[in-house]
Amino acid sequence: MFDYKKNNDLEYRLNESKRIMEKNPGKIPIIIEKSDKCEFEIDKNKYLVPSDFKIQQLIYVIRKRIKIKDSETIFIYINNILPQSNTSIGDIYEDNKDKDGFLYINYSKENTFG
Repeated sequence: MFDYKKNNDLEYRLNESKRIMEKNPGKIPIIIEKSDKCEFEIDKNKYLVPSDFKIQQLIYVIRKRIKIKDSETIFIYINNILPQSNTSIGDIYEDNKDKDGFLYINYSKENTFG
C-alpha cells in the first residue's frame, strides 16, 4: 500500500484531488512512490502533469528527481503493470485512477549495464 494512502484518509484524498483538478483543468494528480525493493527515495511524491504527458517523459522527470546513474534504469508500474512508454498519462488515468482521484505509480530501479 502507498504511504500517501496510509497517512491520509479517503475523505482528505478525495477533497485534495478534486481541489487540484478544479484549479488545474487538463492536469492529472499523481502520487509516485518507490517500490519496496528500491533504495532510491524521490524528493517529493505528489505531482501534477498535463494529460498529454507521455510515460517516457514521466520516467525522465523521476530519474532527475532521484538522481540515478546513466547505467541504471527505472521502471514504473501502475497497478502492478508496466505501461508502454508512448502512452499518455491521460489515457492511463482514465483506466487506472484510484477511487480517491489520484493516479498511483510505483517505481523501481534496475542496473542494466552490469
